[in-house]
Amino acid sequence: MAISDITGKDDLFILVNTFYKKVNSEALLAPFFAHVNWDKHLPLMVDFWDNVLFYKGNYSGNPMALHQAAHQLNPMESRHFDKWLELFQATTDQLFIGKNASTLKERAASIALIMQIKILGLNPVSGNK
Repeated sequence: MAISDITGKDDLFILVNTFYKKVNSEALLAPFFAHVNWDKHLPLMVDFWDNVLFYKGNYSGNPMALHQAAHQLNPMESRHFDKWLELFQATTDQLFIGKNASTLKERAASIALIMQIKILGLNPVSGNK
């Protein structure tokens, strides 16, 4: 049961690790992550979300370019982004409650939408290409 809000990097570490365990057990998403070096990826994701939520500036990378390259190798569809977001929000709700948790879920939804627009050519008004 979620009892506290996200307060820093330690909480984000718990969130990211729990989330990616779910991703890797999800048949729809696991194939996209089969090649991932988790020892490198998980700390990067903690830094990414730390920057998204707390503006720490400790993440440098281009997630859009990485996801566009991944899409070329293994094409993504809206249903993949939807499932990713569903798992992210459910994991956040499972572990945390409060303003920061809500903010993080909102920002994750925005990121998922922007990625779909840029990678899939999704029209944000109609939801179609």
